[in-house]
Amino acid sequence: MTVELRNFTIRYGTRTAVDAVNAIFPPGAVGLLGRNGAGKSSILKALLGLVRPTSGTMQILDLPAEASPEEVRSRIGYMPERDGHLPGMSGYEMVVLLGRLSGLDRADASRRAHEVLYLVGLDEQRYRPVSGYSTGMRQKTKLAAALVHDPAVLFLDEPTNGLDPGGREEMLKIVRHLAKDLGKSVVLSTHILQDVEATCDSVVVMEQGRMVASGPLAELTRSERVEYQFVVDPPELVLAPEAVAALGMEPLGGGAWRAFVQAGTAAQRVFEAVHAAGGSVRQILLHRRTLEEVFLGAVQKATEGGRS
Repeated sequence: MTVELRNFTIRYGTRTAVDAVNAIFPPGAVGLLGRNGAGKSSILKALLGLVRPTSGTMQILDLPAEASPEEVRSRIGYMPERDGHLPGMSGYEMVVLLGRLSGLDRADASRRAHEVLYLVGLDEQRYRPVSGYSTGMRQKTKLAAALVHDPAVLFLDEPTNGLDPGGREEMLKIVRHLAKDLGKSVVLSTHILQDVEATCDSVVVMEQGRMVASGPLAELTRSERVEYQFVVDPPELVLAPEAVAALGMEPLGGGAWRAFVQAGTAAQRVFEAVHAAGGSVRQILLHRRTLEEVFLGAVQKATEGGRS
C-alpha cells in the first residue's frame, strides 16, 4: 500500500471538493484520473499536508497518523502542475536549492542534482537559466526537483501539461522507467486517459469529488462479452439466421459485420458460420474494452446516481 484514504472528505466552506472517498493506491504506478474539478488536486494537497481534511483519515506508506507534514514530505516527491522556478537560476541551481530544502546537505544536494538531471535528460542543459528552457525542459526540471531527495513515492500533477506529442511520450517514458525499473511508487494525477493507459497498472477514477471506480486496469477493462469485427467475402454473403442469433451478429454494410459473444468464445465460431454460408473471412479484429469506456461508464453512472 502506498496511500490509503478512509472516508476522506475535504470541504472549502460550503463546497465539498472530496466526498467520503475510500481508496487504496497500491505500489507501482497508479492513475488518479478525473476531469478538471473532480477533486484530484485537493487530494494531493491534503497528502502533502497543505490542506487539512474535514473528516476521515489518510495513511501514507508506514508513516504514523501523527506524522508531521515535514516527515511526510521527506518520503514523498511532488511535481506541481504549474511552473515555480526562480528567475536567474539554472536548472542545476534550482534542483540543488530544493534538495537543500528537503534536508540534504550541500554536498549531497549537489551530487543528487547531477544524478537526477541526467536521469531526466537535462545533463547538457543543467547550467542554463530555467527561464530560457522550453516547456518540456521546465517539466523535466520539476520532475528532477521532485526526485532529488530520493523519495519512495512521487505525486505527479499533470506531468504532460503543455507538451507536444514528442515531449509527452518522452515524459511518459521517464515515468514508466521510474515505476517499473527504479521501484518508485507513482501517483499520476491527470485528466488524460491515454497517459494513464501508457504508464499505470491501476487507476482511481474521480468525478465531482467522489470515487466512481478503482482497481487494476486489467480487471476494469475486462468484459463478460467481447466484440469481433470482421469482413466477409463475398460482401453480399447471407449468413444463417441461427448463426446470426447465436453469435449476436450485426451487419455494418459492405461485407463488414460485428459479433458480440461471451468472453472466452473462440473466433473459430465466426469462421465456421461464414464458411457454412459459403463465404470466407477476409479480416477479423478483436475489440477490447478501453479505459475510456470504463471512465465514461463510471461517470455516467455517478451522474445518474446524483440525479436520483
